[in-house]
Amino acid sequence: MSKSDSWEKILKDNKILEHDFSKSPFKLTAQMIKESVQDFKTTAEKEVRILCKMDRREHLPKIMREKGLFLLPTKNGEYAIIKGEGYIDIEDIEKEAEPFKSELNFPLESSFVGDSEMQHLDYANACGMIKSFTKDETLVLTIRGRKYTPEFSFKVGKQDIDVKSVQTEVDAGYEGKEDIVLVEAKNSETKNTIIRQLYYPFRQWSQNTNKNVRLLFFEKRGRECLFWEYKFEDLENYNSIKLVNSKKYFLSKES
Repeated sequence: MSKSDSWEKILKDNKILEHDFSKSPFKLTAQMIKESVQDFKTTAEKEVRILCKMDRREHLPKIMREKGLFLLPTKNGEYAIIKGEGYIDIEDIEKEAEPFKSELNFPLESSFVGDSEMQHLDYANACGMIKSFTKDETLVLTIRGRKYTPEFSFKVGKQDIDVKSVQTEVDAGYEGKEDIVLVEAKNSETKNTIIRQLYYPFRQWSQNTNKNVRLLFFEKRGRECLFWEYKFEDLENYNSIKLVNSKKYFLSKES
């Protein structure tokens, strides 16, 4: 049995594949999921939180991939199954990595102990790399951890989605004189990611501040640090995400 088996039953029990997605998304609740998978044995097959975690295309159950469906949270315990493209490919950065010299006058030895996303992001901030990529010397760390979104609405194709008080989390957020910079960090090579991880925090902080909200995707691969900056061309269009800039830096041991 597998996660895909669970979702096949969820979709069948609730007649989701018979739904007309050209008119609206399908509204699904945690209770509906629990009722469908109550006879499954393992935690991975029946835990709602695990079943609904689909942060990359490869996490999608087979039947949802085949039907072009994806899942978004809309409220605590409520979800929307949507027909359309829910993910964005993370493009390769073809240019050679630029050597980066830390703005600090001493090495950060602790930054090279372990391999967590947060420590790599903290290093990139401490040594001035994030300021260099964004060309904003005024940035300071102000946002961390989980928060809940305000109400907002958007479209995927012709489907309308309403969101209220969904938990979001950014790995770090930096505020400058004019900008808010939100960062999603990974510590392994990522080929794609669900747009939601950038879009929900973008909508949240666009409502919570009058400053320009910028969105970064960050990875450390060996001695290289990679940055991608994205923007949404249309505030209310989930699929209007575009790559603005990308760059990779090479860390010398002295950095």
